[in-house]
Amino acid sequence: MRNALGMIETMSIPLGILAGDAMCKAAGVELVASQAACAGKYIVIVEGEVAAVRSSVEAGTAAAGTALVDSLVIPGIHEQVAPAIAAAAEIENMNALGVMESYSMCAAIQAADAAVKAAAVELVELRLGRGLGGKAFVILTGEVASVESAVKAAEALPEIQGMLGASVVIPSPHKKIADAIF
Repeated sequence: MRNALGMIETMSIPLGILAGDAMCKAAGVELVASQAACAGKYIVIVEGEVAAVRSSVEAGTAAAGTALVDSLVIPGIHEQVAPAIAAAAEIENMNALGVMESYSMCAAIQAADAAVKAAAVELVELRLGRGLGGKAFVILTGEVASVESAVKAAEALPEIQGMLGASVVIPSPHKKIADAIF
């Protein structure tokens, strides 16, 4: 059963690949992503049992050394997070739109997980650093009050203080904006 997600974010592509190799060798985890991101960063995402993910991230952190930007292990990851990373969510109706920006890709995943655990919202997309100068962003939707609660819960997460940029909640987004996003 895959109930945890782990990630490392490095400032070096070669050291990121080395760290990813160490992560896969350290424990029985499933590799979700291993890829270059903007601004010369490299990310590796794994999932699996909590203990295996922890061991994997520890090995990746050690291998990355001083190139490590951030890392995370989220036990009990919400099932909406992985499809949002792949931008595979299908949204029927959009009453409100929440958008959160982060300076760390790890912080964006933590914010997305906290948001969907805090309120009845749907993750639309979790964009990790491609074409963003190393930033990441989260888009979610739901009823206005739920989106507001989800965004506030993510902003209050102690682990990501100082890593979030702007956040907005847009009630009844215009159809042209919604179409442009999706």
